[in-house]
This record gives sequence, structure tokens and C-alpha cells, in this order.
Amino acid sequence: MVSGLNLSLWIQSGVPLFPKQASSIAKEVDYLYFFLVAVGLFFAVLIFLLVFYFAVKYRRRAADERPLPILGSLRLELLWSIVPLGLTMIMFGWGAKLYYQMLRPPKDATQLYVVGKQWMWKIQHPEGQREINELHVPVGRPVKLTMTSEDVIHSFYIPAFRVKMDVLPGRYTRLWFTPIRTGEYHLFCAEYCGTKHSGMRGRVVVMKPDDYQRWLSGAPAIETLEQAGGRLFRQYNCNTCHDPGPDALGPTLDGVLGRTVELTSGERVVADETYLRESILQPNAKTVAGYEAVMPTFQGQISEEGLLQLIAYIKSLTREEPRGPQR
Repeated sequence: MVSGLNLSLWIQSGVPLFPKQASSIAKEVDYLYFFLVAVGLFFAVLIFLLVFYFAVKYRRRAADERPLPILGSLRLELLWSIVPLGLTMIMFGWGAKLYYQMLRPPKDATQLYVVGKQWMWKIQHPEGQREINELHVPVGRPVKLTMTSEDVIHSFYIPAFRVKMDVLPGRYTRLWFTPIRTGEYHLFCAEYCGTKHSGMRGRVVVMKPDDYQRWLSGAPAIETLEQAGGRLFRQYNCNTCHDPGPDALGPTLDGVLGRTVELTSGERVVADETYLRESILQPNAKTVAGYEAVMPTFQGQISEEGLLQLIAYIKSLTREEPRGPQR
């Protein structure tokens, strides 16, 4: 048990109660948190004091004493109904605004890919660099992470950035942030994922833009994410069915990411990363209108990293002219 003297020395040593605010969203998250704590403490203290005050003031002073009837007060009823309603609406509006802001990354955000696995984080940069349990990013530039898991549920958590997102098997989740301070920051898994969950940690290295570019150029010369995806695309002969042309067995993939796709069932879906992943692993789940369900499944043949590379390659494909919903 920590003695009072040791606790005092620990506090005086400068150990912060909260990590540094190292992202553009961190300060707003802290403000909302402090507001919620302040409101909770205020009403907790107020209720305690009122309970104590009323217990003393209205205590029974004699055995035959009878309390006066309570007639009620409309003003009091309105007061303790309207005030909590107003406070909760402030919390809701403030939280919804912050959530909406954290949910929509800027269009110019740097795209990185993260795969969680017991018990490590595997990260791929568009330029081809790969990292394990480390994430190098430039300061002042928004970064978007597209994440998935190879096994169980994980949670990508950077306390100094005040961002956290669950990483799920079988689907993609997204997280973004803009670092505002250079330095090294802790990276944790915040979801219990097995016996070595506590060891699933890493670091985020925020660098000046020039230093970041030198770090990128200093890595071994390897193929970019798009090149790796293009190699897999040809390796699995995807081009034989998806090349544009009247005799193609599958729909063209040029500019498909983000488009509205019409299915044989008549419904329309947006071709996002999750849709592309499902189409590779479970091609018969959503068949595009006008085509037969002849595509084989690649379940168990392509790793999660390979799927991200394929999606990066498909994302790089562009169309010569805009088209309507794919048929």
C-alpha cells in the first residue's frame, strides 16, 4: 500500500493526470469531459447537502409529532424538470457535434491501413512502408486509418490524441486525427483480446514534415500499396473478368469505389471498402445487376493485408468519363 508520503512525492514529481493534448481534437474532448464531470460533481454535492439538511431540519422531535401534508409546487416541478432537460440537451448537442466532427475525415487526409492481430498492430503506408507496433506520421497533417482485425475484436487507442476505435474482424472501421505536437505517444489496445492483451501496445511517432519525408525515403525500396494490389490483381487473374469490354464476365472496376451499385435484387448499395472486401471473399452475397454469379470466393487465399492492397489498387483506378449507377 502506498504511504501518504510516497503519494505526495508522486504527485509533486510532475506526473500528469491526463496525457498531453497532442491532436487537434484533444482539447475539445477534454472540455466536454470536464463539463460532464463538473455537472456530475455539482449535483452529487448538492443532493448530498440537501439530503443532510432536510434530514436535520425535518427530523421527528417527539413521538406523537405528525408531519404537515405536502401540497406540492408547480414552480419547483418545472424547475427540476427544465434544468436537467436543458443540461442533457447541451451534453447531447455538444457530444453529437464532436462525434460528427470525429466521424468525417478531411478529403486530403493521408490514408493508412491498420490490421490488428493477437498481439500486434500491422500498419501499411501508401508508399509501401510497413510497420509493426509503430506508427510514423507528420505533424499538422490529417491522417485517416482504415482498420480491420485478423482474429478477434481489438481497439486502437491513442490517449494523447483522445481517439479510440474498435477494430473488428470481417469489416472495416475508420479513425482519423491531426497531430499538433511532435514526439512519441503511447498506442494501446483498449479491448481485452486474449492472454497477452496487456502487451499489445506500441508507439506513435509524430515528426516534422521534412523528417517524415526523410523517414519515408530512408526505408528500403519496395512496391507501393497500389503496386502490391496490382500484382495481386494480376496474380489471381482478376483482370480476365473485370477488364472493361462488352464480353466481360464481371463489372468494370474503373472508378467503382464510392459509386452506387445496382444489384440483381433491385437494391442499391454504395461500393465502399467494406463492399469490395465482401465482394472478394463472398462474391455471391451481392451480385451486380446484369452479371451472373460466377466469381469464385477467395476466402482463406488472401490475407487482410492483401485485401487492403487490392482495395488500394481498385481505388486508384479511374474512369475516362462519369457514368451512372453500375449495371
